Amino acid sequence: METSAGHPPETSHNVNSDEILRQDNHHNANFSPPQTTSEAAVSDSQLDDLPKSSETKISSDLPPPTGVTPPQVKRRRRRKRFFTDLIPPSVSAAAVNGLRVLRPNPKPSTAYSYSETELATGDDLSKNHNRRRRMSDLAKEVDVEALIAISVGFPVDSLTEEEIEANVVSQIGGIEQANYIVVRNHILARWRSNVTVWLTKDHALESIRAEHKNLVHSAYSFLLHHGYINFGVAPGIKEVKFKPPEGASKGNVIVIGAGLSGLVAARQLISLGLKVVVLEGRGRPGGRVRSKKMTGGQNGVVAAADLGGSVLTGINGNPLGVLARQLGVPLHKVRDICPLYLPNGRTVNPDMDSKVEASFNKLLDRVCKLRQAMLDEVKSVDVSLGTALEAFRHVYRVAEDPQEQMLLDWHLANLEYANASLMSNLSMAFWDQDDPYEMGGDHCFIPGGNERLIRALAEDIPIFYDRTVESVRYGTDGVLVYAGGQEYHGDMVLCTVPLGVLKKGNIEFVPELPQRKKDAIERLGFGLLNKVAILFPYDFWGGEIDTFGHLTDDPNMRGEFFLFYSYSSVSGGPLLIALVAGEAAVKFEKMSPLESVVRVLEILKGIFSLKGIAVPDPLQAVCTRWGQDQLSYGSYSYVAIGASGDDYDILAESVGDRVFFAGEATSKQYPATMHGAFLSGMREAAHILRVTDRRISPADTSNTCSQENTSVVDKFFDTPDLKFGNFCVLYDPMSTDLESNCLIRVELQGERCLHLYSLLSRRLVLELSKLEGDLSRIEMLTRDFGLKLVGWNNLSVAVGSLLTSIESARSV
Repeated sequence: METSAGHPPETSHNVNSDEILRQDNHHNANFSPPQTTSEAAVSDSQLDDLPKSSETKISSDLPPPTGVTPPQVKRRRRRKRFFTDLIPPSVSAAAVNGLRVLRPNPKPSTAYSYSETELATGDDLSKNHNRRRRMSDLAKEVDVEALIAISVGFPVDSLTEEEIEANVVSQIGGIEQANYIVVRNHILARWRSNVTVWLTKDHALESIRAEHKNLVHSAYSFLLHHGYINFGVAPGIKEVKFKPPEGASKGNVIVIGAGLSGLVAARQLISLGLKVVVLEGRGRPGGRVRSKKMTGGQNGVVAAADLGGSVLTGINGNPLGVLARQLGVPLHKVRDICPLYLPNGRTVNPDMDSKVEASFNKLLDRVCKLRQAMLDEVKSVDVSLGTALEAFRHVYRVAEDPQEQMLLDWHLANLEYANASLMSNLSMAFWDQDDPYEMGGDHCFIPGGNERLIRALAEDIPIFYDRTVESVRYGTDGVLVYAGGQEYHGDMVLCTVPLGVLKKGNIEFVPELPQRKKDAIERLGFGLLNKVAILFPYDFWGGEIDTFGHLTDDPNMRGEFFLFYSYSSVSGGPLLIALVAGEAAVKFEKMSPLESVVRVLEILKGIFSLKGIAVPDPLQAVCTRWGQDQLSYGSYSYVAIGASGDDYDILAESVGDRVFFAGEATSKQYPATMHGAFLSGMREAAHILRVTDRRISPADTSNTCSQENTSVVDKFFDTPDLKFGNFCVLYDPMSTDLESNCLIRVELQGERCLHLYSLLSRRLVLELSKLEGDLSRIEMLTRDFGLKLVGWNNLSVAVGSLLTSIESARSV
């Protein structure tokens, strides 16, 4: 799933994206001597047997052949984000604040060593000179800490929306905010210096001046609850996070999906004092992150193939890099060399390669200028990125030579790979809207497969496998989830299923999701990428490269096996993975696995036979069918024509403080990436905690919904906005929207009069009013709407704001 989400590198031979793939159930390539396997779950013991170091070599059945030395290929420059240009003046201003906030000589800590601030003083220097040196070094330290915060995603000199919502400072702007940012950056950088140890608030206070203790409390609480510090799988972290919470549980949360976002959210929620159960439709955790152990040959050749997310796209600030550090897993940088080969197997002419590459980048630049002009003039106009590029190609007479056209098609295929969709589907206006947030640094593989991270995250989490969710019912009294023939009750539900599942409508929501959210689900795209993973008896392609490309003379099939990943350095064995993108990815799912593998071998033989290298028969092959996977229906999200980055935010919105959403398609900043899924899980855990903390407890008599206020409410119901039978309704006077909240009261007659209440939308109230008889209405309310009538003290916090609006309107 890890992709650069639609923004290729400046030299787009670099592979800055990752794929989501599923093993085919029926691969049966009859090569001699290929090994075919059924799709079985990869057990823990199998993965533990795999080599853990990228340096590990697997013995071959056959000695590697002596081939012709390959021609020199151009080194591809990978686009990286460098932050040095951001230091003046904003970060330097933070450094000035740091001199007033941080202690030049912090107290020593047994768990943390912060050598940057422990400055040596020479006997030959005066005290004033020493002080200037300490201040200078402290200013440099603040600059470094600011850069670390930027890499994680924090702005240089302002607060995030999450920080504003969490009220981290009493006033936006001013000296308090500036000091808070320095404190926040310092705490963040201090934990990042040693991610295996739990950073306590006392540790943070050691290096902050005493008068800023309140800022330490505010910043520490925010970073802790939002998962920026003290997260992960290190023993020292787990020991603290999974301590039994003091007091009663804050609530019960049902998490739908045990992918990255679901697992991360579940771990964080448990550590925050909530009870969690995870429902997963597959028989394993990970979702679209899937590692497959491949074996074969007389000598037992073994390799781990990442059939799901595989590339960490940008290691600076990446939380997945933190997990790897905690597990002691070395990262392998994806090298920048990517030779390209023509259909006849010959290497592409370097001069022509450079020429077309530059032309392609200029085409993208011209499209960017065009869209800016269009958005300035007509903000609602959008066309496909493919249409715009093709128009400019004709105008500027780019790639008129047949070989140049093939090269340009390769670049377009790479772009379709990054976005998991055809160029004709991508929004010209917003296809790369997440570019400003892209994480910097190298792109890396995790040796042994990303499932090593998944297994660590799934440890100690209550997960019920083979539980495909069919419906979610929610109301003022909680949620009811139906899965695998069973009912699960909770206070809230977190839905982390892929966008493809939401698009299919496989999960019924009662009441229906707001139209605004349904429209965003419809507008956003969910694309397709497939691959073929082949295990060979030995590495015949050479270990000095991680990628190589193949051109085709058929523009409609430009994405068919256009790029090969070499996993020899990280998988533990001689493994090649061929990618299928764009229109070819759709047609690929209709091909037989045997036909696909034969086609890959033909391409490889065409390339390496010219080098005098024989391509051996494969030991095992796996083909994917992501589009047919009923738990994903595709690979990852993209911005389709008519959509925008705002749709990711809309998809992330909660419904009624009961239904929450996470996953890569809810991340405007990092869509289509593994770290985007990870961070969205942390985001929603913090959101759920905020809702839980402000939800009114029946024992809290100081709140708006306390029992003593019922007499005031009864006065409102003396003049209801609507009455039918024993039902009285109060509308929200601030809104005429059919989805706005209403408060209903039902009067039950008996030995004494009993009033029960519920919150529901005006639309549902109107449906109730059309029925005859109170019993029929109560049955519809509970059975069809999934709501319950409750006592006054059990109403949600939303009734407080509703009553405030009613009181204000009626007092006028």
